[in-house]
Amino acid sequence: MGNRGMEDLIPLINKLQDAFSSIGQSCNLDLPQIAVVGGQSAGKSSVLENFVGRYDFLPRGSGIVTRRPLILQLCFNKAEYAEFLHCKGKKFVDFEEVRAEIEAETDRITGSNKGISPIPINLRVYSPHVLNLTLIDLPGMTKVAVGDQPLDIEHQIRDMLLQFITKESCLILAVTPANQDLANSDALKIAKEVDPQGLRTIGVITKLDLMDEGTDAKDILENKLLPLRRGYIGVVNRSQKDIDGKKDIRAALAAERKFFLSHPAYRHMAERMGTPHLQKQLNQVTLEFHIKPRLLSHFILSHHCPHTLQSQLLSLEKEVEEYKNFRPDDPTRKTKALLQMVQQFGVDFEKRIEGSGDQVDTAELSGGAKINRIFHERFPFELVKIVFDEKELRREISHAIKNVHGVRTGLFTPDLAFEAIVKKQIIKLKEPCIKCIDLVIQELINTVRQCTCKLGSYPRLREETERIVTTYVREREGKTKDQVMLLIDIELSYINTNHEDFIGFAKYESPLPSSTAHLMYPEGSWVIRKGWLTLNISIMKGGSKEYWFVLTAESLSWYKDEEEKEKKYMLPLDNLKLRDVEKGFMSTKHIFGIFNTESSRNVYKDLRQIELACDTQEDVDSWKASFLRAGVYPEKDQVLNANSVTPSETFSMDPQLERQVETIRNLVDSYIGIVNKSIRDLMPKTIMHLMINSAKDFIHSELLAYLYSSGDQNSLMEESADQAQRRDELLRMYHALKEALHIIGDITTTTVSVPVPPPVNDSWMQEASPTPQRRPAAAAATAPSRPPAVRGPTPGPPLNPSPAFGVPPIPSRPGPPPMNAFGSNSQQDPFSAPPLIPSRPARIPPGVPR
Repeated sequence: MGNRGMEDLIPLINKLQDAFSSIGQSCNLDLPQIAVVGGQSAGKSSVLENFVGRYDFLPRGSGIVTRRPLILQLCFNKAEYAEFLHCKGKKFVDFEEVRAEIEAETDRITGSNKGISPIPINLRVYSPHVLNLTLIDLPGMTKVAVGDQPLDIEHQIRDMLLQFITKESCLILAVTPANQDLANSDALKIAKEVDPQGLRTIGVITKLDLMDEGTDAKDILENKLLPLRRGYIGVVNRSQKDIDGKKDIRAALAAERKFFLSHPAYRHMAERMGTPHLQKQLNQVTLEFHIKPRLLSHFILSHHCPHTLQSQLLSLEKEVEEYKNFRPDDPTRKTKALLQMVQQFGVDFEKRIEGSGDQVDTAELSGGAKINRIFHERFPFELVKIVFDEKELRREISHAIKNVHGVRTGLFTPDLAFEAIVKKQIIKLKEPCIKCIDLVIQELINTVRQCTCKLGSYPRLREETERIVTTYVREREGKTKDQVMLLIDIELSYINTNHEDFIGFAKYESPLPSSTAHLMYPEGSWVIRKGWLTLNISIMKGGSKEYWFVLTAESLSWYKDEEEKEKKYMLPLDNLKLRDVEKGFMSTKHIFGIFNTESSRNVYKDLRQIELACDTQEDVDSWKASFLRAGVYPEKDQVLNANSVTPSETFSMDPQLERQVETIRNLVDSYIGIVNKSIRDLMPKTIMHLMINSAKDFIHSELLAYLYSSGDQNSLMEESADQAQRRDELLRMYHALKEALHIIGDITTTTVSVPVPPPVNDSWMQEASPTPQRRPAAAAATAPSRPPAVRGPTPGPPLNPSPAFGVPPIPSRPGPPPMNAFGSNSQQDPFSAPPLIPSRPARIPPGVPR
């Protein structure tokens, strides 16, 4: 039965193939198979029947009979039966039914008029008369289309064959009849194309009993003439008379052995001829030179699990985790699942809001990070965007002063006018506050939707959870807006002119500093922001270049790099403003500008304005918010600087009134700065308390009760059909991969190894004449015994018998030396013999076709 130590490995490999077939995938370990190739009526199917030990179970006839690839798995077993992959669970004990099923399955795909298809038929045969092998019977190569076959039938069959035999893990059984010119064998030619080194090709010579009398294939079978690296094996199939007489397998094998023992040209090598020897040879080559190098040395000798299967298993591990303990028949399953889903939803929501150190998302900002940007970048920017029309504001202050004094002429600046103007400005804060709440609401709802993605297995539960939580958030929206409006009303109710940061009436003659950063951010020269920006300068002045910018409350500096050792320039922030700049036609960056409000002063060198560029608009908005913290505000439309507004342009020429207007204007700026600071501090606290923290408490404590009261639990926990199918597929694939890893772990390494055959001179395949020549009948009667004569090269010196082109032989146990091509243990070089081919060899006429 061959090498038993390694024969036990094949059932494990068959289990691997079954494991992958059960999940609808092909085994991606690329395990070896044996493909049988040859011309039509070369005897390929008969060779396969000899392997199985059963005759007439494969379709036979003239022309193209095999029209779909047949993947045939042979398994040693005491009982004898066959199974098809497309007929799972059905055992065929009558092999005539097997043939009928192959014909029916072939016609189902290809039709009944000689059509072909590359879709394989999978057949497994269990028998006590076989060795464990996997073979592929392929359609015979032909050049002429018949029936429904396309005109390019030759190319289609060739492509079909190449689809199987191109793989490095596929052994090629090149079948050629002895009564055909071997030098023109299509099977050997196509094998040479995909296996130029000859490591995967074994030649099979059929129909030896049909050769003309006085001729033989001795030199070919001894691998002297037209050599192959793994040589040739001769077989004798049943004749047409044997087929008609239904000769059984034992009688056929006995007749084959008798033929080789009794034939004078073959008797000395009879032990290396015939179907039994071909079976053992294929089994040894398959296991020794394909399975062991790919599985044993790579997996076991390296002491780790197979990389391919292990990586697939790890990729499924996380997805399968939630399904491992799934029990569909558990009555408490839905209750447990509902509790787990709600708890997980609450945990995910809190992590997205509060942040978490595990499973940090590096692709985008989470809900909490976006809300933080709204609080500390977007909302302050909205406050500063409130436009104070300078001309209109001074007119309102003037009117308020005059209306307070009435018919009298006021000697002092009236505080009532100040309060009236301040309250009007405070009311303008309501709009950005409401907008801030709306932005936070939207982010909360987006966060809820993101967290419910894990509830996708239960569509109704996900829908109800989103509805309940979103409804609650909308309810809290109204209360939060009421509370914020209350904060604005509180600010309006009492104008505290004794605030420690208020400049007071006593300082009305002192103009407000150009930068209010010291009032809002008393950190002085502390660094507000650092980062890379592109300074846009014309090409004539050096071109655009990236610098490391450092923004403090006093200045903007830029350096060559982030080490901040080489300072390029420091720009004071006094009298600076921001403005938007349209990006150029070819530019992909977003740009904003910085300019000096004093038109006579340059900002940088001879530039009245510098342009800074960022990669995204978000970066631009973030830098603008940082400049706001430093007291650099955006340019306002229709702004009139105090220096450019003269009494003669807008108001009366009364100098006392002008002093009062200027005083109240400065006081309004000071007090509004205090109010802005207070609102900026209280808004995040109010929203967090009334909306975000309240939503978290609701999810943890009340959401489950709302879900129970919203409808039937069974309908809530009804699983979607897609999810159930996906779960079953994941679990099936997961367990199949685990089983495959377990099987590989059981592989034994007790193997007797043999060395790889040395290379041979096979240049005859390129030099063979395409046109066979027939030998004269007279010459046939007198010629000595020889194989089918072909013109070929005189055998030359052997090639260097180095290891097989990068495939090192596996260390072997001590044993007898390997036999040479003559069947002896002699180490004499078989290639040192004198030339065996005469200068003009005669041709053998082809034999009678079977």
